[in-house]
Amino acid sequence: MRARAELVVAEHDGRTVVRRLRAQSPLALIPRRGAAGAGADGAVVHLVGSASTPLAGDDVELVVTVGPGAHLTLCGVAAAVALPGGGPGRPSRTVLRCTVGEGGSLTHLPEPTVVTARAHHETVLDVELAATASLHARDILVGGRTGERPGRYRGTVRITQDGRPLLVQSQEIGDPLLDGSPAHLGGHRVLGTEVLVDAPGPVAAATGPGWSLSPLAVRGVLATAVGHDAVTAGRRLAAAVAAAGPVPAPV
Repeated sequence: MRARAELVVAEHDGRTVVRRLRAQSPLALIPRRGAAGAGADGAVVHLVGSASTPLAGDDVELVVTVGPGAHLTLCGVAAAVALPGGGPGRPSRTVLRCTVGEGGSLTHLPEPTVVTARAHHETVLDVELAATASLHARDILVGGRTGERPGRYRGTVRITQDGRPLLVQSQEIGDPLLDGSPAHLGGHRVLGTEVLVDAPGPVAAATGPGWSLSPLAVRGVLATAVGHDAVTAGRRLAAAVAAAGPVPAPV
């Protein structure tokens, strides 16, 4: 299944409004309605799966534009479960490409992605930020359902500012030797990452039980956590983010 979706938000008279919204199954974009859905604090759009996805061979892309001075929160409503197809073939692929203008902000808070046995899934997060734009992006990856080995997964994150790289990294799970390495998951089943490009000043590196906080070279920080379940990894990720200082609450 191939699908393309587009979302454009802009600032208008001190409010953030949705200018364009186009989606195809299996991805639905549902804006929050009423005063809480758009205003000075920003727009909120929920990412909803309207069909079973990702399945082997699926190719889904969402292109998001946040205009200057606009603020957008993208929220998931349920975990994404990557499943194998009926036979060998292309991996499933989910791509999110975003551009954030001057003074704008993007908060991306999807629910966890579960990579089931025999699945082969790839994701790409590609964000271009203006010099005064901010980003808060979280990702929690679960290797397999309870009691099963994970399938194969590869995730790529590219965050740039005016063409300069802030963060470029890839993550893989599903290789038993790699997953068991102390330099990778260390035998854990869940990997959480959170990128914050909005820090008011330099942030020192920090570590704790199952988590780390790493400052980025230009600006911002990367929090990473592992755990045997999503709840534990989420708590550790929150501890890492707390070490960076106050984080603006999502709208």
